[in-house]
Parts: sequence; C-alpha cells; structure tokens
Amino acid sequence: MAPELDVTDYAGPIWVTLAYLSLYYGLISNVLRVKLAISKLHRRRHERFDRYNSQDPQLLAADRAMLNTLEHMPPFLTLLWLNAVFVGTLGATVAGSIYVATRTAYPFLVGSRLSRGIPNRVLFATYTGYAVLAYFAFRLTVTLIS
Repeated sequence: MAPELDVTDYAGPIWVTLAYLSLYYGLISNVLRVKLAISKLHRRRHERFDRYNSQDPQLLAADRAMLNTLEHMPPFLTLLWLNAVFVGTLGATVAGSIYVATRTAYPFLVGSRLSRGIPNRVLFATYTGYAVLAYFAFRLTVTLIS
C-alpha cells in the first residue's frame, strides 16, 4: 500500500504552483485586454486589425510577457514538484517563490511597449529564473547520486 500524502506537507509548493498559474492567467487576461483596446482603436479609425500580423508595441509587450511565462512553465513546474517530493519542500518553496516573483516582475521589466528587441533589464528576471532552475536540477542530481 502506498503511503498517504498529507496536503499540509506540500502547502508551500502548492501555493507556489497556484501563484504561478494565477500569474499566467493574469497575463492571458492582459493580452486580451490589450487586444480588445487595439481592436477598438482600429474600428474607430475604420482600419482593419489583423491580430496575428500586428506589430503594435503594446500587443507585442503583452504577448512577450505571457509567452515567456508559458515557455518556462513545463520545466519550472516539473522541477519544482520533483524537488518538493524527492528533495524537500522548504527549498522548493523558497526557490519557487523567488522564481514566481521574477516572473511577476517580467512584464514590468519588459514595459508596456515593445518595438525593437527586448530591453536588457529583463535579463534580471531571465537569469534569476535560470539560476532557480539550475538550483532545482543540481539538488535533484545530488539527491540521485547520494
């Protein structure tokens, strides 16, 4: 018989997961908000709005923030939960919280408009996120070896 899991033992990683998913859906909502505002502006001007060929700086910024969060979701959640289950919940919770905080900062670091290239200030969020993922991978590797 498999051991019973107690949800309170995993409260930290559960909260981190819920925060990350909330951020993701918040960013999707922001893309929708920006898209609707731009579409409305085009209608007032009697112009055609092509969402998928739009180079609107606001839409590009909103898309970049949401897509970056989506792109990193599988490795983050996988490594978070592997750490929580096989290494320890405290480290997973602390590192996961740092990761979610930097993902939350990402849209502000990108800014509300994006035209040419991504600003260097987003590297703070990017490199911090990579460091957390490397930390998770390192902890798992050490646990596997020992």
